[in-house]
Amino acid sequence: MANKNIRSLSYRKGLEDNLLENITDLSKSDSSKEDFQDLAKRFLIDDSVVAGTASFYDFTRKENRNKKVHVCSGTACMVAKSQDNVNKLLEGHFKKEEIGHAACVGHCHTNAAFMFDDKTYSASTKEDIKNIVVNNISSSTVENSYYVDCNTTPILTTDINNIKEFYSLADKFKSKQKEAIEEIKVSNIRGRGGAGFPYWIKLDTVSKEVNNQKYIVCNADEGDPGAYSDMYLMEQQPHKVLFGMYMSGLTTGADTGVLYIRGEYPDSIRKINNAIEELKELGIAQDFKFKIIRGQGAYICGEETALLNSIEGLRPEVRVRPPYPAQYGLYGKPTVLSNVETFANIHWILNNGGKAYADLGTEKSSGTKLVSLDSFFNRPGMYEIEMGTTLQTVFDEFGKGFRLDIKAVQIGGPLGGIVPTQKFEDLTVDFESFGENNFLLGHASVVSIPKDFPMIQFLEHLMEFTADESCGKCY
Repeated sequence: MANKNIRSLSYRKGLEDNLLENITDLSKSDSSKEDFQDLAKRFLIDDSVVAGTASFYDFTRKENRNKKVHVCSGTACMVAKSQDNVNKLLEGHFKKEEIGHAACVGHCHTNAAFMFDDKTYSASTKEDIKNIVVNNISSSTVENSYYVDCNTTPILTTDINNIKEFYSLADKFKSKQKEAIEEIKVSNIRGRGGAGFPYWIKLDTVSKEVNNQKYIVCNADEGDPGAYSDMYLMEQQPHKVLFGMYMSGLTTGADTGVLYIRGEYPDSIRKINNAIEELKELGIAQDFKFKIIRGQGAYICGEETALLNSIEGLRPEVRVRPPYPAQYGLYGKPTVLSNVETFANIHWILNNGGKAYADLGTEKSSGTKLVSLDSFFNRPGMYEIEMGTTLQTVFDEFGKGFRLDIKAVQIGGPLGGIVPTQKFEDLTVDFESFGENNFLLGHASVVSIPKDFPMIQFLEHLMEFTADESCGKCY
């Protein structure tokens, strides 16, 4: 009941005067205790609510406010053993207490990763570090680039030639909401965030809710170490994501879309914001408002209800369900909440028909899936793979095999499972194959475990990560 009341008070200010953003601004300026208390008074909430939120996140905690650079502590960088060198090189330019950590900055394909001055880099030499920190120069060796390829009909990896023409598809369905939902139902697209829930059910449920305010929320808090598929879509295919949100709004009666993007992806935030400004300049989607909320460093915010709490300025803890977000979501309003990759598929489905999408992949896992390969592959990168493709094929034909001997891979993040090499031929890239073998496909992120890396150390890392990132509800 207390959270419901606080949620209602936060809703009074809404997204324009957002509580989380206010807390973030005060934290970044290292404001006084009195400033935080004044914020609480302005929102008519207790001091403890603001203090509880500010003390939760990596980037807003008092002990972390003096950090000037954040070194990646993600699993891919950890197994690559690149980060001790990065720390040592950065100590030549910063005091030890000025160097913090970030759970993963999406450079799993190159490692030696860190975040500085609201940008992310990979650099492992003294000269490159100096160029970044002192001379503000990014050479080609530290740019975030990687291979991109596809083994089937490309849906997520094709370029958009004409933005106005691309968005004109929405006009076809503006008065045909039921037809749009039916096409998505026929496509059998399931959520790409990990759970694999049928997306059409969310749209159908929210469309039937009677409420003056509904929301579309994009979960872009890609926290699984090893995953950078959402980063790829936001930075290289932003309009596919935005169209999916806009179209979801048209079919359900929602006029506002919120993108919750992890703070460790500053380039993604900039590129999505640029795409939104481009829509405004072109006069596209003028009946729909987009809002970016920047995450402040918390893996738990990848869970949908914790993410909603976070946007509202509450401590990001998992809500009890039911009610589900479709009935009681952001600020207690009906909300369609889905993943970046799910939204990015919507244009292709509506443009080509649900059956064409369903014809790709398997009977229960239709379409394609982005697979992130880490730096232990000879060709690390982002690959759009048809569901049902064998894991061994992905590794051999797209990753071009491993550059070092490995004994297993972790797929789907810290909770996804560790797949030994002898299981590669048994698994196919789809929800059922992984589930039947007691694994989890998740984001389809692949982190390699070298033969000489101690498994006990790897498991200790996973336990430390989950303990540090838990919201406290995993009793």
